[in-house]
Amino acid sequence: MDNLAKARALAVLVPAALLGGAYVAQYGFGLPPCEMCWWQRYPHFAALGFGMAAYVMKPSQVWAALAGFAIITSGLIGGFHAGVEYGWWEGITGCSTLPTNIDVMDPLAAPLIRCDVAPWTLLGISLAGFNFLISSTLGAAIVALAAYRR
Repeated sequence: MDNLAKARALAVLVPAALLGGAYVAQYGFGLPPCEMCWWQRYPHFAALGFGMAAYVMKPSQVWAALAGFAIITSGLIGGFHAGVEYGWWEGITGCSTLPTNIDVMDPLAAPLIRCDVAPWTLLGISLAGFNFLISSTLGAAIVALAAYRR
């Protein structure tokens, strides 16, 4: 398998696996996403489209590289989100502070999902932290594979 074939395969498999994991965490384990979690998903949706385009549109290297850059973007958002969860810096959304006007008696009020609290960790790494590590590394690998033809 040449580098371009590897890049195209990873460009589809990586975002599909990470989105699949996010939905399993959400629906299978009851971990609803916060606003910044959603921000991390959007580039993966784009990457999935770019990865599929790499199979049918020319030049394939460009589409695979675009998928890699989208995956890296998700990883960078995940890194920022992880920093908010670990308290390294302030978040930029309302989900990183407690609202003062919550009406607990309103049955239609959506639950507040905090962005600055990691709902789950493994070895001290949150889901956003794992997204940073996996997406940054594999996104860079996809870009490198797409760039170097052999």
